[in-house]
Amino acid sequence: MILLGCVVLSLWLLPFPLGLDLQGGASFVLEIEQDALREVLRTRKAAQDPSMSSNELDEAINATFPQELDLARERALAVVRSRVDSLGIREPIIFEQKGETQSRIVVQLSGVDTNTIAKTEETIRQVGFLTFHLTHKRNGEMVDALLNKNWVPEGYKIITLRDVSGRPQKHYVPESSATAKVTRIRGTYPAIPGYDVMFMARMVRGTEVTVPAFVARTRLLTGDYLDAAGFDRNEIGEVYVSLEFNNRGALRFKKITEDYGPRGQLNMGSDDGRGMAVVLDGVLYCAPVITVVIRDGKAIITGIQSATDAKRIANVLSAGALPAPIEIVQKHTVGPSLGKDHIRSGTRAVIYGGIGVLAFMLIYYLLSGVVANIALLLDLLILPVGMWAAAGFLGLFAGTAGARSALNLPVLTLPGIAGILLTIGIAVDANVLIFERIREESRLGKTIKAAIAAGYDRAFVTIVDANVTTLLTAVILFVFGSGAVRGFAVTLAGGIVVSMFTALVVTRLIFDIIADKTRITKLRMLAFIRDTNINFVGKRLIAAVLSLAVIAGTWTMLVVKYGKDHGRVFGVDFTGGAVVAFLVNDFDNRPAEFDIRDALDSGEMKNVKVRIQYRQSVGDVASSDLLVRVGAGTDNEASVRSVAIKKIILSKFGAMGLEEGSAEHTGPQVGREMRTKAVVAIIVALVGIVIYISFRFRFSFALGAIVALTHDVLITAGVFCVFFDRQITLPIIAALLTILGYSVNDTIVVFDRIREDLKDSDLRRTKSFSDICNLSINQTLSRTILTSLTTLIAVGALLVFGGGAIRDLALALCIGVLVGTYSSIFVATPMVLLCHRGKMPSISSS
Repeated sequence: MILLGCVVLSLWLLPFPLGLDLQGGASFVLEIEQDALREVLRTRKAAQDPSMSSNELDEAINATFPQELDLARERALAVVRSRVDSLGIREPIIFEQKGETQSRIVVQLSGVDTNTIAKTEETIRQVGFLTFHLTHKRNGEMVDALLNKNWVPEGYKIITLRDVSGRPQKHYVPESSATAKVTRIRGTYPAIPGYDVMFMARMVRGTEVTVPAFVARTRLLTGDYLDAAGFDRNEIGEVYVSLEFNNRGALRFKKITEDYGPRGQLNMGSDDGRGMAVVLDGVLYCAPVITVVIRDGKAIITGIQSATDAKRIANVLSAGALPAPIEIVQKHTVGPSLGKDHIRSGTRAVIYGGIGVLAFMLIYYLLSGVVANIALLLDLLILPVGMWAAAGFLGLFAGTAGARSALNLPVLTLPGIAGILLTIGIAVDANVLIFERIREESRLGKTIKAAIAAGYDRAFVTIVDANVTTLLTAVILFVFGSGAVRGFAVTLAGGIVVSMFTALVVTRLIFDIIADKTRITKLRMLAFIRDTNINFVGKRLIAAVLSLAVIAGTWTMLVVKYGKDHGRVFGVDFTGGAVVAFLVNDFDNRPAEFDIRDALDSGEMKNVKVRIQYRQSVGDVASSDLLVRVGAGTDNEASVRSVAIKKIILSKFGAMGLEEGSAEHTGPQVGREMRTKAVVAIIVALVGIVIYISFRFRFSFALGAIVALTHDVLITAGVFCVFFDRQITLPIIAALLTILGYSVNDTIVVFDRIREDLKDSDLRRTKSFSDICNLSINQTLSRTILTSLTTLIAVGALLVFGGGAIRDLALALCIGVLVGTYSSIFVATPMVLLCHRGKMPSISSS
């Protein structure tokens, strides 16, 4: 009845919504600029109490900053949601993502086209952070000095135009459209402490020029005080944006114009008022001189080039002004063609991998293989229930209510498809453990019913121990991962729960029916690996030398590689930067790398270091792709470069079969945080495994497991990066953590048999601890090899038939499965022997 209920619920849950990597779309991670928020708070508190010293201001800000950051995040969340909703996008997911040191907002858009993604990004970037600043009291003569001395900032040039009287005048103009976006320059000549040189656009005799101004970094007023915004034209037809402040803002604006107007108290008695710079989202629009006291709290922004721009600015400000600016620290886009390719290749990998595993189990275990295959098919059928339950449970670790609401409903991602294949391997492992135990009990002469009962009883503890450690890995993956990695964790956790249910309950039900209702007296199985007596422990020194040599060799080359170029070891999600992927429909006639490099070495990408890589699927040329990577720089630089790369390559080589794939950029700060989280995740996983194994066995066994797992991570990462020239990315960290779970699963099977053999008084009396360890390894050798083989069949299908974005994860898993199988035999158990110096451990503490 439980099984029937799970099947019905699974069918009701289907189909799951598809993730961005399967249906296309975009994901943005936004972060409030905390330094800017501190400046806003400083301005506000200084206005409230002008007598406070600088130190007192800092103390007051630090005391309330966490609460102010939460308030700023809540307001920014409302503003961003309002702006995105105004675009008419269907079911956008917008939620907060809080951490210890940052407050971020995640915006996810599924199934949208490129134009909508670009429009959304523009809207997010121009979400309306308005500030007012003073210009320098000698601004006019200092600007004239810049031009007269021919000072030219990088990316600009000086031209001469004649004014209305015919006199020549010098003006700055940008050399390219990219330069025109640079609106703030710090530390340039002449370096004025506390001021930036900013540019505002102006039209002079039909030519657009940029006029510099020395703008104070201190903010006098922010859009936090804004009440309403609109746009109109003046009597000579110039467009402007009108602003109306709330009561607090009106009083503050009146005080500013009093203090800095002609003969103002803070204007040192000068008859000339100070200039007031109006800056929106980092762009200087105008810097009018204060000539009168403004008492009604109304102001205008001039210097706007078109009515369209004026309307956009007014709409942005009307939707809500932010208390502090936000920046896009991470962005990921996937084109619809690539999403369809991922679905096609992922589905094919699951089908072929599943068929391979089903065929192997049927051939090797005969009737028992039929039972195992029924269980595997049921695993896939009720996996949606497992994923749904896992998503609800893991959502408790998401950190915020907003994040949980976005994650309670499972979303199928490309790494999630990899998790489905890994679920097949995990389910097979439980069945193999049970079948091998039943085979052993049958050899002792027991009846089929007694052999089945004893086989399940003896395998139960091992299955639970092995799967709990893998479940622990899934939880850690979810807590420290994000996006598609969390999708992988949900699928893995759901698969563990479902496979334990079918292996321990469903197959037991079927075997009991066979034993009670049929005339079958023995479960026949093939035995490619019969009783062995290999001295594995005796070869531990040779194994140790081999392992140390591989680790030392690969990591030496890895350190050298890292020293030459960090980007050759770590992906952009750890170093920061951008990566743009293109689908290659005709791999044989693809453009040459030097042609691509020549095309990129022009325009906005000139002199920018790029890395170009082609990846070809073994089984499907249509899944081949081209990757172009650029270094970190700033967040905005990474975004601009990814757009430029896409534009150049599609325009130059689109006719040769290249299509838009995916693009992502990660800011350097986010990259550093991800590196830290990855290291912490691996350490937490190892500590958790130590605690669990120490509790279930003893500390010496936990130490042996940790040495083996560290060995597995080091060799897998070294071989992956050095011999296959791949990069460490978030999905690879997910693979390494999965390898930890898989490897400790294998190790626990051996440890469990050692513990069982130690309880045999005859063995303790006649054999040494070393001999018992050797015996246990030989007893579990068949299970170890069979499980590794079936897992490699499943993961190998992903490597051969999977899409380009998932092949690296599949490759790392294949390496890890092989290394983990080796370490459970030649590393973990010899370390336990070393801890006990060959002496027999006591049973009471086992």
